[in-house]
Amino acid sequence: MKKVLAVLLSVLLAFSFAGCQSKPKTKEVKIGVAMYQFNDNFMTLYRQDIQKYFDELNAKDSSVHYTVEIVDGANDVNTQTEQVRTFISKGVDALIVNLVQTTSDALAKEIVNSGIPCVFINREIADFAYGDKTCYVGADARDSGTYQGQLIYNVPNHGDINGDGKVSYIMIMGDPENTDAQYRTEFSVKYLTDNGVTVEELFKQTGNWDQAQGQELVANALGSFGNQIEVVFCNNDGMALGAYEAIKAAGRTVGKDIYLVGVDALPEVCQMVKEGTITGTVLNDDVGQANTCCDTVLGLLAGKAPEKKVNYVPYVMITPENVDQYLK
Repeated sequence: MKKVLAVLLSVLLAFSFAGCQSKPKTKEVKIGVAMYQFNDNFMTLYRQDIQKYFDELNAKDSSVHYTVEIVDGANDVNTQTEQVRTFISKGVDALIVNLVQTTSDALAKEIVNSGIPCVFINREIADFAYGDKTCYVGADARDSGTYQGQLIYNVPNHGDINGDGKVSYIMIMGDPENTDAQYRTEFSVKYLTDNGVTVEELFKQTGNWDQAQGQELVANALGSFGNQIEVVFCNNDGMALGAYEAIKAAGRTVGKDIYLVGVDALPEVCQMVKEGTITGTVLNDDVGQANTCCDTVLGLLAGKAPEKKVNYVPYVMITPENVDQYLK
């Protein structure tokens, strides 16, 4: 009996050992994600999309496990530089970087020189030579500005509420050093002037993409210019939300005696477009950009050079007529 048990035990151990040997080892892939700051409505959605993408991959395929570490640059160049250098020293397999500063390419060059595959996102560096293992994923900000101008052009009398022959506007900018802010500021007004509309700039200030700053700046402008202001352009929806609060506090009504447009198509702003409390916004497709970014990262990890060094995901103009398609 003892001999039989011993044989059975040996057989079980052999099968157990064989099973352990045949089970494939999980490959660990580490991805460092450096965001310019967490306190940004759009980039909050973007980083959630990135995390979701890799979480879903982990759930589908047990042979590879993606560990994603996302850090907050707090809108500080030195902080982000140290974070990226830490990722490089840790030997991450890939990087996703949303640069704090695009007027200097020093950090981007450091990343390229590290040899680690990297996708830069959202903030494009003008005239930058991306390497074989690096590229950019974003959107052409000129289009977002153009769509903002078109939104105003399409309202009654092209936004000239008081009928004095000109559209008097204020402009709330993001970061003036950021290419997106520059293009949105320029091309929103350009669309109007290119289509024969006379414009008057009453006020232009930097709100740094921040809702509270947007509210404060628009409140100040309304206090200074009052009913002269017919249109409020905001470089993003966060500042547009702040602008709306200032407009409401001043006793003005969007769609009646003032117009307000933003960019990003945040869910709460899309709801306000539907209700008529914001004139319109422009979809900055966080899901489309995040998926394109992550797809590109996987290609780089597989040794594939990016097909394009600069990848643009199209913007979409959001109006009361089509907003239901984009409400999340």
